[in-house]
Amino acid sequence: MKTAINLYRNTLTLVLFVFTAALFAQEEQQLSDADALAKQLQNPVASLISVPFQFNYDFGYDPLNGNRMLLNVQPVVPLGLNEDWNLIARVILPVIWQNDVVNNDSQFGIGDAVISGFFSPKQPTAGGLIWGVGPVILAPTASQNLLGGEKFGVGPTAVALQQAGSITFGALVNHIWSVAGDEDRADINTTFFQPFIGKNIPGGYAISVNTEISQDWDNSLTNGTLNIVGSKVITLGSQMAQVFAGPRFPYGNGNRSDFGVRFGLTLLFPK
Repeated sequence: MKTAINLYRNTLTLVLFVFTAALFAQEEQQLSDADALAKQLQNPVASLISVPFQFNYDFGYDPLNGNRMLLNVQPVVPLGLNEDWNLIARVILPVIWQNDVVNNDSQFGIGDAVISGFFSPKQPTAGGLIWGVGPVILAPTASQNLLGGEKFGVGPTAVALQQAGSITFGALVNHIWSVAGDEDRADINTTFFQPFIGKNIPGGYAISVNTEISQDWDNSLTNGTLNIVGSKVITLGSQMAQVFAGPRFPYGNGNRSDFGVRFGLTLLFPK
């Protein structure tokens, strides 16, 4: 009887040990996957399908102390062209709610979409440089005229970055000229510039800093924000995702808000 009890106890101990080891192994694998995804997310031309839902809420718009909520839906889809090249397709579709920003009234609806395509080498080039170039298109998709420019625009876009260990740094730029649309609306001649730097932290965490500068050359207006964002890769059931949040600090002679916040969720679809 005593021998049977000892055998049962030893068997139970072995089962618990194997089960615990498997849990630790699974947790370590999940953390490793989270770290890898967090690093890929620092790269705008990574071979990763993602769907960010980025909320920006800005307060204190002059002169009526208005508020503006901007939800950018930003699907990113990499397409393999051959063994050496990817085409990274990126769409930014804004959904806007604003109050006392234009005409002492409220507006809600879809804004103009920005569609970019980056032709990018699958492997970093000499010195570890990661880059992509291609066209950018401004599509007049606004649901009402106060939420868009009612112009069709085109231009070039480019991104370049390096990833040195846990640090990623680089910049994205595009320029859009209007080429068609409502003749009664102002022409578009705008450069967008976004330098960025990010630090990955074990456990799927990251912190990033970027500034988003939009220069309207025809009207000599600079509209910029400094964004500081903390993020973490998580799992929602079987769905990998990233949550992020942080403050926005406006600047420039074309920016009429006092302060803002950025937060959101990115759905991830790794291969």
